[in-house]
Amino acid sequence: MALALGVLISGRGSNLVAILDAIQGGTLDASVKVVVSNKATAKGLDLAKARGIQTVFLDPKAFAQEINPREAYDVAVGEILQEHGVECVALAGYMRIVTPVLIRMFPSKMLNIHPSLLPAFPGLDAQKQALEWGAKVSGCSVHFVTEGVDEGPIICQKSVEIKEEDTVETLSARILEQEHHLYPQALQFMAQGRLQVEGRTVRILP
Repeated sequence: MALALGVLISGRGSNLVAILDAIQGGTLDASVKVVVSNKATAKGLDLAKARGIQTVFLDPKAFAQEINPREAYDVAVGEILQEHGVECVALAGYMRIVTPVLIRMFPSKMLNIHPSLLPAFPGLDAQKQALEWGAKVSGCSVHFVTEGVDEGPIICQKSVEIKEEDTVETLSARILEQEHHLYPQALQFMAQGRLQVEGRTVRILP
């Protein structure tokens, strides 16, 4: 049975499109049940609607009066995902730090992609960080989401050579190309039940 995916986005949705293309191409045995965004203007919402995918914009401002706005927001996100029968959650350019309350609703079933070879350069502006450090190699990582930002067990990675003439824009573009291959691959491992977590190590079973 196809893996029931929920995708969280904040922007253009290029990794979402890569996931949908992989599903359509038969290399990812999954179905995107709903796309949720914290940004009404996220282009990814329109891209999802164009493919007949259910979309939800959930405004964080609506939770401003709650005792803990971030947790209240994530409870609402989790309920939306559960209502759509989501088994696995993919963060794809989602620009909010996920709180433990949402992570616990999908234990070991929430993935994120990050534009660096973790644990190097976590957080924002990873490509800029790599260039400022004079790194010779960067890349992207797919990892499980845990309570520490970009600290979850790493599922798979792809390296990208940094060229002397690289800018943040050129490096980001080359890394993004690899993200579009790597994320569907990691999700397919999940769909096949091939991911085994042992401490910080993720083993990909045959």
